[in-house]
Amino acid sequence: MLVSKIREQFPILGRTVAGKPLVYLDNTATSQTPRRVVDAIVDMYTRHKANVHRGVHTLSQEATDLQELTRRRVARYINAESHEEIIFTRGTTEGINLVASSFGSLLPEGGEIILTVMEHHADIVPWQLLAQRRGLKIKVVDIDDSGALRLDSYRALFGPDTVMAAFTHVSNVLGTVNPVREMTAYAHEQGVPVLVDGAQAVPHMRVDVRDLGVDFYAFSSHKMYGPAGIGVLYGRREFLDSMPPYQGGGEMIKHVSFDGTTYADLPFKFEAGTPDFVDIAALGAALDFMEETGIEAIAAHERQLLEQATAGLMEIPGMHIYGTTPGKEAVISFNVEGIHNYDLGMLLDKQGVAVRTGHHCAQPLMERLGIPGTVRAGFAAYNTPEEVDAFLTALRRAVDILRP
Repeated sequence: MLVSKIREQFPILGRTVAGKPLVYLDNTATSQTPRRVVDAIVDMYTRHKANVHRGVHTLSQEATDLQELTRRRVARYINAESHEEIIFTRGTTEGINLVASSFGSLLPEGGEIILTVMEHHADIVPWQLLAQRRGLKIKVVDIDDSGALRLDSYRALFGPDTVMAAFTHVSNVLGTVNPVREMTAYAHEQGVPVLVDGAQAVPHMRVDVRDLGVDFYAFSSHKMYGPAGIGVLYGRREFLDSMPPYQGGGEMIKHVSFDGTTYADLPFKFEAGTPDFVDIAALGAALDFMEETGIEAIAAHERQLLEQATAGLMEIPGMHIYGTTPGKEAVISFNVEGIHNYDLGMLLDKQGVAVRTGHHCAQPLMERLGIPGTVRAGFAAYNTPEEVDAFLTALRRAVDILRP
């Protein structure tokens, strides 16, 4: 993989911050966008903009075709059985809320939902809201000191009242890759459906939803080199068919009268109103980039950067890294003893290095770790070993300034 050629496709990487070349390591929050995605957005606005599935005129047909082409491409990319199992959402958060609201309404009252302590707030709060409405109870799987999920704890939480299991594929803080196939198989043996938050997995690894066996899988475009505000929810047809609509409005209907309404077939039953057809089409360009680059090549490159960064961080006195499981994804969260993570983040920014600081929308995990937050660096296809060196140099300078 020739990183210099990849970087040429990302215009933002040529800018400076604080007079220094930008080193962008906030990829776990959102990745940057290649020129082809920007061009696809411009092309939609300047050549094809018209509401989809609404008109017989040429522009409407073109916009519809581009949107539905992306749906089919996403289905192939994650190996869904049918493109009708692909629901476009605003992101992972809306996908999980859709399942919690719609599928959750079918869950028996008084049941138990299994989550993990490493979940993003987007995979906690929707289930809490459902639990409040339907008298459900939430149970939480713990981790060990390396950040690995305790599978013994996971299995032990299942019982006759368990009605749902929801867990992340990859922790956005620890980088831990959970054994989704094994966890899903165990849940299914107990007759329990599974939702997986795949926001941190799809940009970094090959995801095959049929091989994993999951019932629902949600992810976001903006973390996989695509436009913001678009996401995907995969759901097994038998579940989607049984679920009531999430929202009401145009497109999700067959017939409306004041005597009653019938709903559209999949996937449109869950896509009320005008979709963001511009960015959906542009997501197809992001898939072009990922497929041409190769997800395996991206993963191998990111792994090398992670190993380089980890080795350099461990040379800094007072360093503590959170998440040390073998095979973790290319995200590293850390603190330096006696220094606040915000202070480190601000001094890194003044040297052109963009990292994330804070609790990373994972406050229960921070409580479990006994800390208020961390500094987090995440790597992407366009990052280089030279940028890792620049990050480590900037961090050492920041530590020297801030160390009491």
